[in-house]
Amino acid sequence: MHGGPDRHGPAPWDFSTCANAAGPCPAAVAALQRVDPTRYPDSGYHALRERLAAWHRVTPERIVLAASASEFIQRITTVGTRLAPGAVALPPHAYGDYAAAAQANGRACTRLGDPRASLRWLGEPSSPLGQDTPPPPDLARVPTVLDSVYAPLRLGGASRWATADRQAVFVLHGPNKALGLCGLRGAYAIAPDADAVDWDLGAWTAALAAAEPSWPLGAHAVAMLEIWTEAATQRWLAGARLTLGEWLAGLRVALEELGFETLPSVANFLCVRPPPGAPDAASLRRHGVAVRDTGSFGLPGHWRLSAQPPATVAALRAALRGG
Repeated sequence: MHGGPDRHGPAPWDFSTCANAAGPCPAAVAALQRVDPTRYPDSGYHALRERLAAWHRVTPERIVLAASASEFIQRITTVGTRLAPGAVALPPHAYGDYAAAAQANGRACTRLGDPRASLRWLGEPSSPLGQDTPPPPDLARVPTVLDSVYAPLRLGGASRWATADRQAVFVLHGPNKALGLCGLRGAYAIAPDADAVDWDLGAWTAALAAAEPSWPLGAHAVAMLEIWTEAATQRWLAGARLTLGEWLAGLRVALEELGFETLPSVANFLCVRPPPGAPDAASLRRHGVAVRDTGSFGLPGHWRLSAQPPATVAALRAALRGG
């Protein structure tokens, strides 16, 4: 289950995806317009790997490219099934693709902290709650992925992960949401430092490379990841976060005035519990408003809503009041 357009098309007022509603990033759009789609990218993505590695201050060998964050979730879960079979540990409320990938590979899902787990997922911030999970105390022991797709959209608070913690995990990045371009797929992960883990990192990175499809990134995805590293892009994003913070505060106030219980979040989205008698998500959709039911995240009875402009919040308020 995902947000965004459904069989009825795009909703006029869409709170259901976590894309940066202050976007799209103008520099990214301009870069996409310059792309030549008639040619394959370099199949080894040498320049892109070097660019991302320099930006993150790691070696190019630690950059694992992916067609999307979801593709990486599937690939590393499949690779791990052969190299370290066993259960996959998930946060209590988490993106459904983690569990879907585990189940597709015949793997059980378990809670974080279970010593039997042979692969772990954590979010920073996680979806749907937009909250941080602290690093586990035994990072070096078990292959772990820190999903940082929403880290660029953090609106408050500091990360609970130190640099040393990140060296011991795969850190997953997908800038399309932060750039306001969620329809464009393309992601990458930074593999751990070999000295920071107690398991065979070389076997994992070799298996991930062997399982990589040909040309996982098209020319447009390459352009998106290249522009992501530019200082001008990051300056634009910093300004967008200020706007999103104002919009999220306005959304929170509007919902609380209507009796909704709002949960804390450090990201550009929040979860709410509707009051008794409130319209359900399907009813809102008939009024042109889309919200994300969080049942598939393991959080029934709640919605996730992203920060949106005041006019969109006004449409939500009218729909909730039966207008």
